[in-house]
This record gives sequence, C-alpha cells and structure tokens, in this order.
Amino acid sequence: MSTLRFKAVEEAFKRKAVEVTAPSKFVSDFYGKYVFSTATMSRYLSKDTMKAIKNAIEKGETLSRGVADDVAAGMKMWAMELGATHYTHWFQPLTDGTAQKHDSFIDYANGPGEHIVEEFSGKLLAQQEPDASSFPSGGIRSTFEARGYTAWDPSSPAFVMDDTLCIPTIFISYTGESLDLKAPLLKALNRVDRAATAICRYFDPGVRKVYSYLGWEQEYFLIDEGLYATRPDLVLTGRTLLGHESAKNQQLEDHYFGSIPTRVTAYMKDLEFEGYKYGIPLKTRHNEVAPNQFELAPIFNETNLAVDQNLLIMSIMKKVARRHSFRLLLHEKPFAGINGSGKHNNWSLGTDTGVGLLTPGKTPEENLQFITFLVNILMAVYKNNALLKASIMTAQNAHRLGANEAPPAIISVFLGTQISAILDELENSTSDRAIVLADKKITSIGISHIPEVLLDNTDRNRTSPFAFTGNRFEFRAVGSSANCSSGMTALNTAVAAQLEEFKSDVDRRIANGLEKEKAFFEVIKEYIRESKPIRFDGNNYSDEWREDASARQLDCETCVPKIYHAYTAEESIKLFKGVLNKKELEARNEVKWEIYTKKIQIEARVLGDLAINHIIPIATRYQSLLLDNVLKIKTIYPEDKAAELSALDASLVEEIAGHVADIKRNVDGMVNARKVANPIEDAYEKALAYHDSVLPYFDRIRRSADKLELVVDDEMWTLPKYRELLFIR
Repeated sequence: MSTLRFKAVEEAFKRKAVEVTAPSKFVSDFYGKYVFSTATMSRYLSKDTMKAIKNAIEKGETLSRGVADDVAAGMKMWAMELGATHYTHWFQPLTDGTAQKHDSFIDYANGPGEHIVEEFSGKLLAQQEPDASSFPSGGIRSTFEARGYTAWDPSSPAFVMDDTLCIPTIFISYTGESLDLKAPLLKALNRVDRAATAICRYFDPGVRKVYSYLGWEQEYFLIDEGLYATRPDLVLTGRTLLGHESAKNQQLEDHYFGSIPTRVTAYMKDLEFEGYKYGIPLKTRHNEVAPNQFELAPIFNETNLAVDQNLLIMSIMKKVARRHSFRLLLHEKPFAGINGSGKHNNWSLGTDTGVGLLTPGKTPEENLQFITFLVNILMAVYKNNALLKASIMTAQNAHRLGANEAPPAIISVFLGTQISAILDELENSTSDRAIVLADKKITSIGISHIPEVLLDNTDRNRTSPFAFTGNRFEFRAVGSSANCSSGMTALNTAVAAQLEEFKSDVDRRIANGLEKEKAFFEVIKEYIRESKPIRFDGNNYSDEWREDASARQLDCETCVPKIYHAYTAEESIKLFKGVLNKKELEARNEVKWEIYTKKIQIEARVLGDLAINHIIPIATRYQSLLLDNVLKIKTIYPEDKAAELSALDASLVEEIAGHVADIKRNVDGMVNARKVANPIEDAYEKALAYHDSVLPYFDRIRRSADKLELVVDDEMWTLPKYRELLFIR
C-alpha cells in the first residue's frame, strides 16, 4: 500500500475548519491598521509635510530631503508602535513577484562603540541599494556590475508586515534603466493622465487630472497541504504534470457559486480580516467553476495602488492558507481538463471631478465624451493587439488561454448590441447628430412578488479577452499569478498614445476651420471604420473565430517566445517613448525568454523524475505481480484453462509494457532535446528550441502515464489522484 498517499488522504478527511474570530465587531475599527494611510499620516506629520506629500502625488512635485526626514520620523514612530523593528524597500523586480531586504532600525548613537538608538532618516526612506546583478536585467547589468537603487514611491502607502516596515519603491539600475515593473507603470499612468486630461478639457476646462482605475478578480485553488506535499510536481512547478482526470470533474457545474466548504469559508474570513488590516477592500468571495477553485475581488482602486494591493494579498493568501492546512495554487492551469485561473483586470478612467469616462452620460455632450474615449480605446487595442497579448503571455498562461474556459490567444473587443449599433450608425451617418444612449431597460419577470429587473446597456461575453461591461473594460486574459503591472503598463501606454494622436487629428481640423464638434465626429467616424476588425461579439472559443481573426489580420500567434517580439517591434518602440526605451524593451524580452526557458526546463526535469522514479517502478512492480499470478495459474490448471484464466492478467502485462516503453522512449527524447537546446546562447533561440523541441514531449509522456494510472492497482499508486486533490475539502 502507498502509505504516504493514503495517510495524507486520511489526514485531509479528518481536518476541521479553523475557528476564526473577527478582530472587532466593525471592519471600520481595524481597517488599514497596518497601513501608513493619509488618515494615519495626519496624526504623525505636520500640515506642511502633508501638503508636500499631496503635491508630490497629485502634481508630481519633488519632495525635499527635509520633508523626507519628517516623513521618516513619523513613519518610524508609527511602525515601532506596531512592533516593527526593521524596515525594507518593497519592490517589484522582473520576476512577477516582490523582493525585500530587511534592515534593523538600530544604529550607534555617536559612532562605533556608543550606545544603540533607533534611527530612520529621510535618506534611508528615499533610497536604498540592493544588488542589481542578482535580479533579472536582460543584460543591462553584468554580474560584476552590482549597483542598483530602489526609490520611494509616496503614492503607494507604506505598511507593516510582521515586524517590518515595508516601503513601496521603484527599482532602477546604476545607469538609470528600469529594472522593475512599477517604474514603467507609473510613467504610463502619468502619460495617460496627461493625454486624457487634455481631451477632457474640450468638455470641461475644470478637469485637472484623470485617474486610471483597476479592479482585479483573483482566482485560485486550495489544496490540502498533506496531499500537496506528496505531489512533487505541485511543490516544484505549481501544476500537476501527470494525473488522469477524475470521473467527476466540473461537468455538472455544481461547484460554481455553490455553498462554500466550511474549511474554505474559515480561510476566506481569515483572509478578509487580514486584507482589511492592510487597507485592501475585499468585497466579493465565491466558488469558481472548477472543484476546489475560488475567487476574491476588491472594490476598485487607483491602478498603481491596486497593483500593490494585489501583490500584497497574494502574499497574504499563501500565509493564511498555511494556517488552515491548505496550500494556495496560483498557477494558471494546475489541473488538466478543468478550468484554469485568471485575474480579470477591470479597467477604467475617471476625472478628478468625479466623471467616469467610460460611463454613458445623460446629455449629448456627455455621450460624445464617452464615445470619444470608447472609440479611442478601440483604436488603441486594434493597433496594439499583438502587444497587449504579449503583455499577459507567460509559459503558465499559455496552458490556459484558448482552453475553452478562457479567451484565446487572440485579442478582440466585445461591445454588446447597443454600443455596437450606435457605432455602426455613427460610421454611416451623414450628419453630426446628437448621440443618445438608452437608459437601463426594465423587464418584468412575470412573478408578482419578484421586483422588476434593470437590464444593463450591454450583455456580458465571458469568452472575450477585452470586453466592455457597462462602465469599464474587462481585460480577461491576464493570468492569476501575474503582476498586473505588465498588462496595465501596455494598456495605459497604448491608450495614452492613441489619445495624443486623436488630439492632434482634432486640433488640425479645428485649425483648418472646423467647429470642435464637427472635428470630433469626423475623426471618430474614421476611427470607427479603421478599428472595426477588433470588434467581435461572438464566441471567441469557436474554430470559426480563429479563421475570421486571421482574415481580419489580427495577431493569431500562439508560440510564446514569438509573441514577445511584439515588444520590440518598431511601432512598439515608438509607442513606449517616455515609458520604456529600446534598451529596456530589449532587456525585458531577454528576461521573458530566459524565464520561459527555465520554466519549461524545470518542468521537464520534474516530469522526467516522476516518470522514471515513480511511474515506471510502480508499473513494473504491478506488472511483476500480474506475471507471478499468470505463472501460478499455469502451474495449477491445464494449459487451455490456464490460458483462459490468465488472459486478462497477460493482456494487462502487455499493456503496461507498451506504456512503460513509450514513457522511457519519450523521456529519453525529451532529455536529448534539452541537451541540444541547453548550449544555445541566444535567449530567443533557446526559448524557441524549448518550445518546439522539448515541450511537445510533455503530452506524450503524460498520455502514457495517465493510462497507467487507470491500470495499476490503486493501492500501489503513490501520487494523490485528481479525485483526491480536487474533492477533499
């Protein structure tokens, strides 16, 4: 008997929900407890310092060292009152995660040998120096060139985690290039602010700032920690490289929005309480489609802050999961044959005057502003559909996209019937008539005690990678483990560039004598016609759409290493001016190719180990038992009777031998393919070799191993099966 597996199953069944107690009766009593928020700052900082920070965030004014010293003193006092003994610059290297190096507050009072005091200056707050050579740089930094800098981002509040004051920062090289994901995002947000504000002032001169908003939806799996520990593939890669599907998976659709398991409810409550302490406004929780898959989502926030909160909550999710004897899976496709996990990015723009720029208005002028932004976003997505795909593509997400549960690796935009009809009418109209958008429709269900239902101005299309959902766009193709910065940087930069072009087109017409409204309509009509190929309201999962998309000349590439070339295309280099330069874009692609290669390389090694050291030995051991039984039958019964009685066992012996031979042959082929690929020095060519020559062996090896799982005695099988991983809660 496979003691480890069955012991893990037995222990998992015994686990009970952990008791979780709310820190206080009201969330408002402890919300943001560990965050140096504006409200908290006001208790520790002077009015002048508060004003300087506000101007730095809203107007981009540089903070003086004196102000930084004042902030550091107040921040240290607050953090130490919460038990902090260390501080760190919390930054986002090119790994999709976060990094931190902790330093104690202690220092000598007046030099070596003197008594110890707690110190934290504006200099330490504003800047630190981690080792830049130890993080991915794509060749910007050599191994012997170690200097790099982290610099404080005052627009994202500091927080205390455990005993450490964490200060959100950017990360740059000694020569000034961005080595992180936050710095380009901040530049993109600044650019879209300027470009959108310029357009808004055509309608309201009082607009001073436009904010980019993000609401992410985080999908995840929870697996019992004992079962997780007995699956080396989950531990080392985050996904199951082997495993036959369970007889019952998600086909009954009974998990989605179903009753949340008690252990998971306790986890969710605990997680929410922790999130609230860090000012993360978690709003929604529910079961997702796949068994043991769940989702949480917060209230929308400014994009930079929302990104930081998502990275923080992913870290908290892992920590809380351990308290409940779970392990968190954020891989985009941890189980074959069932839905993977995404992180839908709900994105919108809004003014400092409180106007949602993607919300239909009540007057013709408000609707003209709405249509202006909507059509420019269509143009931005149309022109940069390959780039947007590259911004969310990873080795992990490639398993999920197009797998009949997520959008395909083709970017298109869903608008819905009403908005599409309005654009079509505008495109074909010969006059510049007022734009009228219908209010929400009221429909009666026909049951007297059920209230009337308000219908939105657009349906939802869950197959669309970029869907308009009434007052925002939902970028559904983002992966669950991803840092939202990558997709948000590309999207906000693309929209900013398009708005800049729109203003230029409009201003040129106005300079030639056209009235503002006529100039707007003329340019909008051109854009509607030009961007029409990006609009698709049908089923993105269908084979017909792939053919249609190709005919529309949308980017249909599915090879991950090739997809990344969109970043360094001539039009992308021009697009990213002021956000990322050519050297930085090329470096990021080097990093992406290197990470892709390493992900496939690790999976190949783990798969080879499982196949040779787990699957084949178990299969041959069972095969030996069958052969022993065949021999014993032949010693007892006459030849004809023995042949009849041993036929099944003999057939299984042959079937096992065939699968074992296939596994060994394909593992050898995979190893040889790696040996050919490994010496390749060019990062792209090496990634391509792993994609074309190594990755195809995965399915071949898995196919034979999963067949053996159905044949070999269940008590001998060492790896927890899908029915155990997915249905023990």
